[in-house]
Amino acid sequence: MIALPFAVFMEAVAWFMHKYVMHGFLWFLHKDHHVKPQGFLEKNDFFFLLFSIPSALCIAYGHTFASEWLFGIGVGQAIYGTAYVLAHDVFIHDRMRLGLKPSGSRYLKAMKRAHQRHHSVLTKNGARNFGFLWVGGRD
Repeated sequence: MIALPFAVFMEAVAWFMHKYVMHGFLWFLHKDHHVKPQGFLEKNDFFFLLFSIPSALCIAYGHTFASEWLFGIGVGQAIYGTAYVLAHDVFIHDRMRLGLKPSGSRYLKAMKRAHQRHHSVLTKNGARNFGFLWVGGRD
């Protein structure tokens, strides 16, 4: 099935979108994510719709027209999106106020450090670490 490889591929898509779209021409929507939160919702949350609608459409059309590829692509996007929300919004930014800590996991600590380095830049330019689940490389 294509869902798992596509979920892995979505990290590259997310890196590209974050670096060139969110820190590019749609910075006005992403900017509030780099400042102290003012409330539960941010303009940046618009990207949830931007990324989830294609996934839902691929799943629906893939199921309707019996396209295993299209369905798998949509499921792969949904798997990545779910992992992203759990790791980014729940774990890193604690937007659900669960107080989760990285415990002894070197990977989770590295993910959190990379994201903190990314957020240390409050402007459109100059940020690093645009990837999310892959923390081994530099941007």
